[in-house]
Amino acid sequence: MYALTFGGKEIINYSNIADPILLSSTDAIIKISLAGICGSDLHVYHGRETGLDQGTVMGHEFTGVIEEAGKDVKKFKKGSRVLSPFTTSCGKCFYCSIGMTCRCEKGNLFGWVQNGHGLHGAQAAYIRVPMADSTLVPLSNDLDEQKALLLGDVFSTGYFCAENAGIRRSSTYVIIGCGPVGLMAVIAAKHLGAEQLLAIDFVPERLAIAKQFGAEPLNASGLNIKEEILNRTHGRGADGVMEVVGSPQSLRSAIDILRPGGILSSVGVHTAVNFSFSPGEAYDKNLTYKSGRCPARYYAEKLLREEVPQRYAIEKIITHRFSLAEGPTAYEIFDKKLDNCIKPVLMN
Repeated sequence: MYALTFGGKEIINYSNIADPILLSSTDAIIKISLAGICGSDLHVYHGRETGLDQGTVMGHEFTGVIEEAGKDVKKFKKGSRVLSPFTTSCGKCFYCSIGMTCRCEKGNLFGWVQNGHGLHGAQAAYIRVPMADSTLVPLSNDLDEQKALLLGDVFSTGYFCAENAGIRRSSTYVIIGCGPVGLMAVIAAKHLGAEQLLAIDFVPERLAIAKQFGAEPLNASGLNIKEEILNRTHGRGADGVMEVVGSPQSLRSAIDILRPGGILSSVGVHTAVNFSFSPGEAYDKNLTYKSGRCPARYYAEKLLREEVPQRYAIEKIITHRFSLAEGPTAYEIFDKKLDNCIKPVLMN
């Protein structure tokens, strides 16, 4: 089969590799119909996440159809349409039982193979999914496949971020970063009741979409953001800040604009060694800091049950569609934000 594989820093190869096979009776083989390129894929692309084996199939966002199922897979059969979160989960361990499926004791991240161990990713024709019954989510015929793709990561992560921010009416909330996750956090925050919601970015096209989704856009290239937020909140600062960028600068900005007693909800993938604020600053702020990987399997099921993605045009963030063979070009366009690219997907 053909796949996009990691070839080293800023090298994505379109490669012909062996098809995946069942390794366990609880595995399933999925024929990929739609795969996403995620902002966290760019951490690997730029070499900020070290240790990935060259030749690893990239990607962790996908929808598809069951091609083959192991004999102990009970919930799905050949031809079943499915979506997947970005990690596998057993559904039985302590963490799965409390809804923290992202920290399953047996779970793994798709698209991460290190020293020969791990799981290949979804930017390919086919993928092997371990623990298929508890990892995959059935995809109904009436749910748009693009919405389903976003449930596997960015919409669930945006909702998780907004929920962690403790949204309340008549409070002021700020989102730092209007990439795919930030835009999903805008929708989630409005859904949860945020009335005064400000979205910060440098890219006018992304800010325009944030405005369509219900946030007031603030272009950081032309404003003193700290001064602006303080002026809008009688000098206090925001009640909650959602940080979705994953840089020391964005975390620093979040602390600067947060009021004492406020909540900092951070889902940006941070690779810095140290925080960009001190324990003393956290103490002086009476800071509540919530961070971590989204339990996307839990949220995908919850959001479908509550019909949240069905109510909003979350798929509007998908701006570019490429064939798998065009994948290396897609990475370059996404990385450099060319052609107003917000969210690219790969189609088989």
